Amino acid sequence: MTDCTNLQLISLRKGALSLVKRLANAGFEAFLVGGSVRDEQLGLKPKDYDIATDAKPEDIEQLFSKTISVGKQFGVMTVLDLGHEYQIATFRSEADYSDGRHPDEVCFADAREDALRRDFTINGLFYDPIAETLHDWVGGKKDLKLKCIRTIGNPVERFCEDRLRMLRAVRLATQLEFEIEPKTLIAIRENRALISDVSAERIRDELLKIFKPPFAERGLDLLHESGLLAELLPELKELIGCEQPPEYHPEGDVFSHVRLMLSKLTVTASPELIWAVLMHDIGKPATFFRDGNGQIRFFGHEKKGENLTRRVMGRLRFPKNAIDAVATCVRYHMQLKDAQNMRTVTLRKLFLRPHFLTELELHRIDCLCSSGKLDNFIYLKKQFETFDAKPELKESYINGDDLISLGQQPGPDFGRLLQKARDRQLEGEITSRKQALGWLKAQVEEIDKK
Repeated sequence: MTDCTNLQLISLRKGALSLVKRLANAGFEAFLVGGSVRDEQLGLKPKDYDIATDAKPEDIEQLFSKTISVGKQFGVMTVLDLGHEYQIATFRSEADYSDGRHPDEVCFADAREDALRRDFTINGLFYDPIAETLHDWVGGKKDLKLKCIRTIGNPVERFCEDRLRMLRAVRLATQLEFEIEPKTLIAIRENRALISDVSAERIRDELLKIFKPPFAERGLDLLHESGLLAELLPELKELIGCEQPPEYHPEGDVFSHVRLMLSKLTVTASPELIWAVLMHDIGKPATFFRDGNGQIRFFGHEKKGENLTRRVMGRLRFPKNAIDAVATCVRYHMQLKDAQNMRTVTLRKLFLRPHFLTELELHRIDCLCSSGKLDNFIYLKKQFETFDAKPELKESYINGDDLISLGQQPGPDFGRLLQKARDRQLEGEITSRKQALGWLKAQVEEIDKK
């Protein structure tokens, strides 16, 4: 962790302690709660700090100069201090959750009642930083030692209150390397269909965290084990049992291949690469067949996979640019295997694709987790580095304005001439704008003669 990040974390905690002290000095109870307490107990660095107090929203508004009241009706205020945002929530108990997300009624309560209405025991710990006292009314400290994800109270009730908690259980178990307690896991399996009530955006954000390396493989396994994979990503569940030619894929079926690839991702992997790994063979079940010799084939699985990728990521409300990036990687992920037989111009066109480096890393991991041969990747990497060192190849010397200046009107010859000029530039036959313009003038003259 960089010094800059450490300083930010120190500042973040300092601000949280300052807010607690100001609340206490004003005569209110105040505790650090939730994920920050859990993480500090585990020796981890919290990314944010939440505070619970018996102060009412109106008291918080009077006590702090910079507040945001977006969650005021639920007893939650946002306070700005030392350049950070902190959520300060009034102790509360909650009635029924008709919409599966928000309580129908919020009643202010004491600290113990507030702890009992939270999701998981490990998130129900309250810490008094002034007295340096940990309050545990839910058994959270024991479950931290057991490395266990357990709901507070009846798991079915907790999941009916907020359906997303089922996915959060998987995410916490993945990130913390904990196990989901058996009754909690059974409740997820039996109520997994309720996850469809949650907005696509909230599901997408949890999935992004679940598939974040280095625990992406385990995240996929837990999604399957919990039954949530079939509900949220049935296209990935279809990979289970989809056979592959053992001579090319000794690792097993398509699902095993994807799992293995997820395990090879580094912590710096982009979301686009992660989802390209998840999606790259998603078209195989639909294109599976055996030829007359009994050989397994997947003709056209790349194109099928591209379409399915756009459908899946669109359903999860990914931004269009992210969908395009991943879908492109899926569509062309088999193309790179033929790189050593490609013409120079074709190879250089590959290098100009906006997501080529993601495609290249996908290709590397794909090869590593199947044949194990990286000679093609090494060749591509070397050729790309050579190309990347030649900035003159990256921008075209001529454009449509040059054709118009020579008296040409947009039409079939327009694009053809520009592409021919671009190809010659990429081949190294044209090495300057002056040379390109001379070539273009000669071509136009030939056209005019016809």
